[in-house]
Amino acid sequence: MSDLPLDQVRTLLAVVDEQSFDRAAAVLHVTPPAVSQRVKALEQRIGRVLVLRSKPVRLTESGEVLVRFARQLTRLEADTRAELGLGGSGQPTTLPIAVNADSLATWFLSALEEVPAEPPVSFDLRSDDQDHTAALLREGLVMAAITATPQPVQGCTVSRLGTMRYRAVASEEFVRRWLDGGSLAERLPAAPAVLFDRKDDLQDRFLRRLTRRKLPSRVRHYIPASVSFVDAVAAGLGWGMVPELQLSDRELADLAPDRAVDVALYWQQWKLDSPSLAAVAEAVGRAAGRALGP
Repeated sequence: MSDLPLDQVRTLLAVVDEQSFDRAAAVLHVTPPAVSQRVKALEQRIGRVLVLRSKPVRLTESGEVLVRFARQLTRLEADTRAELGLGGSGQPTTLPIAVNADSLATWFLSALEEVPAEPPVSFDLRSDDQDHTAALLREGLVMAAITATPQPVQGCTVSRLGTMRYRAVASEEFVRRWLDGGSLAERLPAAPAVLFDRKDDLQDRFLRRLTRRKLPSRVRHYIPASVSFVDAVAAGLGWGMVPELQLSDRELADLAPDRAVDVALYWQQWKLDSPSLAAVAEAVGRAAGRALGP
Protein backbone atom coordinates (compact mmCIF):
# COMPACT_ATOMS: atom_id res chain seq x y z
CA MET A 1 0.00 0.00 0.00
CA SER A 2 1.38 3.37 -1.00
CA ASP A 3 1.34 6.47 1.22
CA LEU A 4 -2.06 7.69 2.34
CA PRO A 5 -3.12 11.03 0.79
CA LEU A 6 -3.97 13.13 3.84
CA ASP A 7 -6.66 15.14 2.05
CA GLN A 8 -8.50 11.90 1.31
CA VAL A 9 -8.10 10.65 4.89
CA ARG A 10 -9.39 13.93 6.30
CA THR A 11 -12.32 13.80 3.88
CA LEU A 12 -13.27 10.37 5.18
CA LEU A 13 -13.18 11.75 8.73
CA ALA A 14 -15.45 14.64 7.73
CA VAL A 15 -17.96 12.22 6.17
CA VAL A 16 -18.07 10.20 9.40
CA ASP A 17 -18.34 13.22 11.69
CA GLU A 18 -21.05 14.89 9.60
CA GLN A 19 -22.80 11.57 8.87
CA SER A 20 -23.35 12.42 5.19
CA PHE A 21 -21.41 13.27 2.05
CA ASP A 22 -23.41 16.48 1.50
CA ARG A 23 -22.73 17.89 4.97
CA ALA A 24 -19.07 16.90 4.72
CA ALA A 25 -18.86 18.82 1.45
CA ALA A 26 -20.25 21.93 3.14
CA VAL A 27 -17.70 21.70 5.95
CA LEU A 28 -14.79 21.14 3.54
CA HIS A 29 -16.02 23.84 1.12
CA VAL A 30 -16.05 21.47 -1.84
CA THR A 31 -18.82 19.85 -3.87
CA PRO A 32 -20.47 16.54 -2.84
CA PRO A 33 -19.10 14.81 -5.96
CA ALA A 34 -15.58 15.88 -4.91
CA VAL A 35 -16.10 14.31 -1.49
CA SER A 36 -17.38 11.11 -3.07
CA GLN A 37 -14.42 11.01 -5.47
CA ARG A 38 -11.88 11.44 -2.66
CA VAL A 39 -13.42 8.64 -0.59
CA LYS A 40 -13.65 6.38 -3.63
CA ALA A 41 -10.02 7.12 -4.53
CA LEU A 42 -8.95 6.25 -0.98
CA GLU A 43 -10.90 2.99 -1.14
CA GLN A 44 -9.23 2.11 -4.43
CA ARG A 45 -5.82 2.90 -2.96
CA ILE A 46 -6.52 0.74 0.11
CA GLY A 47 -8.28 -1.95 -1.88
CA ARG A 48 -11.17 -2.13 0.59
CA VAL A 49 -14.58 -0.58 1.11
CA LEU A 50 -14.27 1.99 3.92
CA VAL A 51 -17.77 3.42 4.32
CA LEU A 52 -21.26 2.12 3.61
CA ARG A 53 -23.33 4.70 1.74
CA SER A 54 -26.34 4.41 4.06
CA LYS A 55 -28.22 7.14 5.93
CA PRO A 56 -26.46 7.80 8.19
CA VAL A 57 -23.22 6.48 6.74
CA ARG A 58 -21.55 3.54 8.52
CA LEU A 59 -17.91 2.54 8.65
CA THR A 60 -16.53 -0.85 7.77
CA GLU A 61 -13.80 -2.35 9.98
CA SER A 62 -11.15 -0.97 7.63
CA GLY A 63 -12.83 2.41 7.72
CA GLU A 64 -12.71 2.40 11.53
CA VAL A 65 -8.93 1.92 11.41
CA LEU A 66 -8.46 4.86 9.03
CA VAL A 67 -10.79 7.14 10.97
CA ARG A 68 -8.85 6.48 14.19
CA PHE A 69 -5.67 7.38 12.31
CA ALA A 70 -7.25 10.54 10.86
CA ARG A 71 -8.49 11.72 14.24
CA GLN A 72 -5.14 11.10 15.91
CA LEU A 73 -3.35 12.88 13.08
CA THR A 74 -5.63 15.91 13.35
CA ARG A 75 -5.19 16.06 17.12
CA LEU A 76 -1.39 15.76 16.95
CA GLU A 77 -1.16 18.41 14.24
CA ALA A 78 -3.22 20.90 16.27
CA ASP A 79 -1.25 20.25 19.48
CA THR A 80 2.07 20.58 17.65
CA ARG A 81 1.08 23.91 16.11
CA ALA A 82 -0.04 25.17 19.51
CA GLU A 83 3.23 24.15 21.17
CA LEU A 84 5.21 25.85 18.41
CA GLY A 85 3.12 29.01 18.74
CA LEU A 86 2.04 28.82 15.13
CA GLY A 87 -1.60 29.54 15.91
CA GLY A 88 -3.17 28.04 12.85
CA SER A 89 -6.75 28.50 11.77
CA GLY A 90 -7.84 30.09 15.04
CA GLN A 91 -10.39 27.31 15.50
CA PRO A 92 -10.65 25.56 18.89
CA THR A 93 -9.55 21.98 19.37
CA THR A 94 -12.47 19.58 18.97
CA LEU A 95 -12.62 16.66 21.40
CA PRO A 96 -15.33 14.07 20.67
CA ILE A 97 -16.22 12.28 23.92
CA ALA A 98 -18.78 9.53 24.61
CA VAL A 99 -20.64 9.95 27.91
CA ASN A 100 -23.35 7.82 29.47
CA ALA A 101 -26.57 9.79 29.81
CA ASP A 102 -26.79 9.58 33.62
CA SER A 103 -23.29 11.00 34.09
CA LEU A 104 -24.11 13.75 31.62
CA ALA A 105 -27.25 14.62 33.58
CA THR A 106 -25.53 14.67 36.97
CA TRP A 107 -21.80 15.28 37.42
CA PHE A 108 -19.98 15.33 34.07
CA LEU A 109 -20.63 18.92 33.05
CA SER A 110 -18.99 20.15 36.26
CA ALA A 111 -15.81 18.44 35.03
CA LEU A 112 -15.87 20.36 31.75
CA GLU A 113 -16.19 23.62 33.68
CA GLU A 114 -12.75 22.92 35.21
CA VAL A 115 -10.96 22.45 31.87
CA PRO A 116 -8.65 25.46 31.28
CA ALA A 117 -9.96 28.01 28.81
CA GLU A 118 -6.62 28.13 27.00
CA PRO A 119 -5.99 26.59 24.62
CA PRO A 120 -9.68 26.68 23.60
CA VAL A 121 -11.48 23.34 23.37
CA SER A 122 -14.76 22.51 21.65
CA PHE A 123 -16.50 19.52 23.25
CA ASP A 124 -18.40 17.18 20.93
CA LEU A 125 -20.35 14.94 23.32
CA ARG A 126 -21.99 11.71 22.20
CA SER A 127 -24.48 10.19 24.64
CA ASP A 128 -25.05 6.44 24.91
CA ASP A 129 -25.53 3.72 27.49
CA GLN A 130 -22.38 3.09 29.56
CA ASP A 131 -22.28 -0.50 28.29
CA HIS A 132 -22.05 0.73 24.69
CA THR A 133 -19.87 3.84 24.73
CA ALA A 134 -16.71 1.74 24.26
CA ALA A 135 -17.97 0.81 20.80
CA LEU A 136 -17.70 4.47 19.79
CA LEU A 137 -14.01 4.36 20.76
CA ARG A 138 -13.42 1.24 18.69
CA GLU A 139 -15.12 2.84 15.69
CA GLY A 140 -12.93 5.93 15.97
CA LEU A 141 -15.94 8.20 16.47
CA VAL A 142 -14.67 9.56 19.80
CA MET A 143 -11.29 10.05 21.45
CA ALA A 144 -12.42 9.27 25.00
CA ALA A 145 -15.39 7.70 26.73
CA ILE A 146 -17.01 7.06 30.08
CA THR A 147 -17.80 3.38 29.98
CA ALA A 148 -18.67 0.39 32.14
CA THR A 149 -15.98 -1.64 30.34
CA PRO A 150 -12.78 -2.13 32.37
CA GLN A 151 -10.94 -3.84 29.50
CA PRO A 152 -9.15 -1.18 27.44
CA VAL A 153 -10.16 -0.77 23.83
CA GLN A 154 -7.18 -1.41 21.55
CA GLY A 155 -4.95 1.65 21.54
CA CYS A 156 -6.54 3.13 24.67
CA THR A 157 -5.70 3.56 28.32
CA VAL A 158 -8.27 2.98 31.06
CA SER A 159 -8.69 4.29 34.61
CA ARG A 160 -11.46 3.69 37.12
CA LEU A 161 -13.61 6.71 37.95
CA GLY A 162 -15.83 5.27 40.68
CA THR A 163 -19.26 3.74 41.15
CA MET A 164 -22.67 5.10 40.22
CA ARG A 165 -25.33 3.64 42.51
CA TYR A 166 -28.85 3.03 41.22
CA ARG A 167 -31.97 2.40 43.29
CA ALA A 168 -35.31 0.88 42.33
CA VAL A 169 -37.83 3.64 43.02
CA ALA A 170 -41.42 4.60 42.31
CA SER A 171 -43.98 7.17 43.38
CA GLU A 172 -46.03 6.52 46.52
CA GLU A 173 -49.20 6.34 44.45
CA PHE A 174 -47.60 3.79 42.13
CA VAL A 175 -46.61 1.66 45.13
CA ARG A 176 -50.18 1.71 46.47
CA ARG A 177 -51.65 0.84 43.09
CA TRP A 178 -49.27 -1.86 41.93
CA LEU A 179 -47.22 -3.23 44.82
CA ASP A 180 -49.42 -3.37 47.94
CA GLY A 181 -50.84 -6.71 49.00
CA GLY A 182 -47.97 -9.04 48.15
CA SER A 183 -44.24 -9.54 48.10
CA LEU A 184 -42.14 -7.28 45.89
CA ALA A 185 -40.76 -10.30 44.01
CA GLU A 186 -44.28 -11.40 43.14
CA ARG A 187 -45.81 -8.07 42.16
CA LEU A 188 -42.99 -6.03 40.61
CA PRO A 189 -42.66 -8.06 37.35
CA ALA A 190 -46.32 -7.37 36.58
CA ALA A 191 -45.99 -3.64 37.25
CA PRO A 192 -45.12 -1.13 34.49
CA ALA A 193 -41.44 -0.20 34.27
CA VAL A 194 -39.65 2.83 32.86
CA LEU A 195 -36.48 2.16 30.84
CA PHE A 196 -34.09 4.60 29.22
CA ASP A 197 -33.99 2.78 25.89
CA ARG A 198 -33.78 -0.75 24.51
CA LYS A 199 -30.11 -1.02 25.53
CA ASP A 200 -30.99 -0.35 29.17
CA ASP A 201 -30.86 -3.59 31.17
CA LEU A 202 -30.66 -2.21 34.72
CA GLN A 203 -34.33 -2.92 35.44
CA ASP A 204 -34.04 -6.48 34.14
CA ARG A 205 -30.82 -6.95 36.10
CA PHE A 206 -32.59 -5.84 39.29
CA LEU A 207 -35.56 -8.15 38.63
CA ARG A 208 -33.27 -11.13 38.08
CA ARG A 209 -31.58 -10.50 41.44
CA LEU A 210 -34.92 -10.00 43.15
CA THR A 211 -36.82 -12.97 41.70
CA ARG A 212 -33.86 -15.23 40.79
CA ARG A 213 -35.59 -15.71 37.44
CA LYS A 214 -35.39 -14.09 34.02
CA LEU A 215 -38.70 -12.32 34.31
CA PRO A 216 -38.88 -8.96 32.47
CA SER A 217 -41.54 -6.37 33.16
CA ARG A 218 -44.73 -6.90 31.18
CA VAL A 219 -45.30 -3.19 30.40
CA ARG A 220 -42.19 -1.20 29.47
CA HIS A 221 -42.05 2.54 28.77
CA TYR A 222 -38.97 3.94 27.00
CA ILE A 223 -37.94 7.48 28.00
CA PRO A 224 -34.54 8.29 26.38
CA ALA A 225 -33.61 11.35 28.45
CA SER A 226 -32.28 11.19 32.01
CA VAL A 227 -34.27 14.07 33.52
CA SER A 228 -37.49 13.08 31.72
CA PHE A 229 -36.87 9.48 32.81
CA VAL A 230 -36.98 10.52 36.49
CA ASP A 231 -39.98 12.77 35.78
CA ALA A 232 -41.83 9.77 34.31
CA VAL A 233 -41.11 7.68 37.42
CA ALA A 234 -42.20 10.53 39.71
CA ALA A 235 -45.41 10.91 37.68
CA GLY A 236 -46.28 7.26 38.33
CA LEU A 237 -45.79 5.97 34.80
CA GLY A 238 -43.73 3.09 36.13
CA TRP A 239 -40.94 2.08 38.48
CA GLY A 240 -37.34 2.55 37.41
CA MET A 241 -33.67 2.38 38.34
CA VAL A 242 -32.58 5.93 39.16
CA PRO A 243 -29.10 7.14 40.16
CA GLU A 244 -28.83 8.21 43.80
CA LEU A 245 -27.42 11.49 42.48
CA GLN A 246 -30.85 12.31 41.04
CA LEU A 247 -32.90 11.41 44.12
CA SER A 248 -31.97 14.19 46.54
CA ASP A 249 -34.86 16.48 45.56
CA ARG A 250 -37.38 13.78 44.66
CA GLU A 251 -40.04 12.24 46.92
CA LEU A 252 -39.81 8.69 45.63
CA ALA A 253 -40.18 5.40 47.48
CA ASP A 254 -37.12 3.14 47.58
CA LEU A 255 -38.59 -0.26 46.73
CA ALA A 256 -35.64 -2.28 48.02
CA PRO A 257 -33.22 -0.25 50.18
CA ASP A 258 -30.91 -3.25 50.61
CA ARG A 259 -30.73 -4.06 46.89
CA ALA A 260 -28.98 -1.13 45.20
CA VAL A 261 -27.32 -1.81 41.85
CA ASP A 262 -23.79 -0.42 41.53
CA VAL A 263 -22.29 0.32 38.12
CA ALA A 264 -18.52 0.87 37.97
CA LEU A 265 -17.50 3.60 35.54
CA TYR A 266 -14.18 3.93 33.73
CA TRP A 267 -12.47 6.60 31.66
CA GLN A 268 -10.95 5.31 28.44
CA GLN A 269 -8.98 7.47 26.03
CA TRP A 270 -6.63 7.03 23.15
CA LYS A 271 -2.93 6.68 23.88
CA LEU A 272 -2.16 10.10 22.52
CA ASP A 273 0.21 12.77 23.81
CA SER A 274 -2.38 15.55 23.69
CA PRO A 275 -2.34 18.38 26.27
CA SER A 276 -6.03 19.12 25.68
CA LEU A 277 -7.07 15.50 26.16
CA ALA A 278 -4.88 15.21 29.26
CA ALA A 279 -6.48 18.33 30.76
CA VAL A 280 -9.96 16.91 30.21
CA ALA A 281 -8.96 13.56 31.74
CA GLU A 282 -7.64 15.29 34.87
CA ALA A 283 -10.81 17.36 35.25
CA VAL A 284 -13.03 14.31 34.76
CA GLY A 285 -11.07 12.37 37.37
CA ARG A 286 -11.46 15.15 39.95
CA ALA A 287 -15.19 15.57 39.33
CA ALA A 288 -15.80 11.82 39.46
CA GLY A 289 -13.91 11.62 42.76
CA ARG A 290 -16.31 14.16 44.27
CA ALA A 291 -19.55 12.72 42.85
CA LEU A 292 -19.16 8.94 42.62
CA GLY A 293 -18.74 6.22 45.19
CA PRO A 294 -15.51 4.18 45.47
